[in-house]
Amino acid sequence: QVQLVESGGGLVQPGGSLRLSCAASGFTFSTAPMSWYRQAPGKERELVAGITAGGGSTNYADSVKGRFTISRDNAKKTVYLQMNSLKPGDTAVYYCTVRRAWTDYWGQGTQVTVSS
Repeated sequence: QVQLVESGGGLVQPGGSLRLSCAASGFTFSTAPMSWYRQAPGKERELVAGITAGGGSTNYADSVKGRFTISRDNAKKTVYLQMNSLKPGDTAVYYCTVRRAWTDYWGQGTQVTVSS
């Protein structure tokens, strides 16, 4: 079965950096576009970044462009989100997701808190 396990979240000061990881299993990772979403308290879940199966194309929410970078290692079946210049507004639970056979699968999420 499809499993997505996020890690790497934590508490960081404004201006700091974190790298999130999402380890995938249960499907052919190298053929699957992947995405990161986030959900802040009281807000809807929003798309942060996406990457194509081969990693050649990426897209980002305007709010994170120039600060976040999505990447993947198909040999390790892992997708990453490098987050730099973090702001308090980036505080949220971050999820990786994949769509297979018209079904969206989500990990359990990892909490990112940006605070001084």
